[in-house]
Amino acid sequence: MIDMPRPGAARSFWLQEALTHDPGEPTPPLEANVAADVCIVGGGFAGLWTAVRLTERSTGIRIVILEQDIVGGGASGRNGGFVLSFWHHFLNLRAVCGTEEALRLGRLSADATAAIGRFCAAEGIDAHHRRSGWLWTATSPAQLDAWESTLAALEGVGKGDVFERLAPEAAAARAGSPEHLGGIFEATAATVQPALLARGLRQAVLARGVRIYEGSPMQRLDRARPPRVVTDAGALRADRVVVAMNAWAARLRELRRSLIVVLSDIVLTEPVPDALERIGWRDGPCVSDSRLLVNYYRTTRDGRVAFGKGGGGFTFGSRVGAESHGASPRAGWVEESFRRLYPALAVARVVTSWVGPIDRAHDGLPFFSPLGRPDVVVGAGFSGNGVGPSYLGGRILASLALERDDEWSGCGLVRRPPGGFPPEPVRYLGGRLVRGGVGRKEAAEDAGRLPRAVDVRLAGLAPAGLVPTD
Repeated sequence: MIDMPRPGAARSFWLQEALTHDPGEPTPPLEANVAADVCIVGGGFAGLWTAVRLTERSTGIRIVILEQDIVGGGASGRNGGFVLSFWHHFLNLRAVCGTEEALRLGRLSADATAAIGRFCAAEGIDAHHRRSGWLWTATSPAQLDAWESTLAALEGVGKGDVFERLAPEAAAARAGSPEHLGGIFEATAATVQPALLARGLRQAVLARGVRIYEGSPMQRLDRARPPRVVTDAGALRADRVVVAMNAWAARLRELRRSLIVVLSDIVLTEPVPDALERIGWRDGPCVSDSRLLVNYYRTTRDGRVAFGKGGGGFTFGSRVGAESHGASPRAGWVEESFRRLYPALAVARVVTSWVGPIDRAHDGLPFFSPLGRPDVVVGAGFSGNGVGPSYLGGRILASLALERDDEWSGCGLVRRPPGGFPPEPVRYLGGRLVRGGVGRKEAAEDAGRLPRAVDVRLAGLAPAGLVPTD
């Protein structure tokens, strides 16, 4: 059984804003036995972009999206809204795909950050798309030069222009705080209001004739021929099933060793545009530092700061339950990091918080794969970097669902679901040990102390996150 948030659960600010802006016509839950050519399980970015591509590539195709909550209610309406490429993952991408394919996917993913903006303009979706770039920074001396191995690898293949090296004072100026000690800049990155993008994509696929059943969680995937998806009150038989469920996909038996569910927390301030102007961050880039428990932050169009922190919690058995929804229980911990990095924004009062699940793969890269047979395919493992890569993921999943032999079905991220995670309860108990070691190591580094050797060793066991490990 797939857990889902109840209708009264607290929503992220993003989703509240999007629903206030345009709630859209509600779609009913599935309450009958129906048939389709393609069933997409999951109404987030990966599922929605897949539906867009299927309608482009196959005239008259019958597509149904099953969404357990409402479109945008999952990770797609709760993330930080960073639209990033794969370039910061080049080392892992090269290890998985080889150099040439890693370069191709890097270029395509960078192009996608602009293509999302063009799609929004063409469809009339005001998702606050802003291509102001991304800063990869250091906020403690221990983080300095964390990017050097990535830069060296890119320079070695003629892509030294992907990132701009910044002097310490330039990094601090672009981030709006002297607590940033150095960094590099990727100009192609963008930000969006993610729930507005998800809800806009919902309208776009509905206009293309796609049927959406919200409030229809998948309770069982019958691997018959053809496969059948069973919900609370109905069932859908389809020639092809695309599983695009983000963290919820970790419950599938084929993926139990491929994904862990970690939690990410965000706090949001009231609008403080004048204060942002004073520190030079009003129209600045989105920013991530170089810790494993990564701090990530950006401004909004109305002058708020959204400040997030990854890895604050994780779940037993890859469960996505009540702890994965609503207000953040770690808001104070996240706000403490915000105050430390932006002391000049003491005037900025935190007004809300939320938490969301992340489907983390061991190598930090998404994978796209048949689940043992060509008529059931999955895309998962975005590992906290899904807004931009899901645009490409939609192309890949559409090709797999249509059984096309092309550049998308044959790309390097079409692979067997990677393993790397132990079974329960070893995973949960070991994860707590590793997370504790990471937290103590980074707290010591923030305080200018040498971390304990045992914590350094434990941190070395952590899987790749937003900023990859070598």
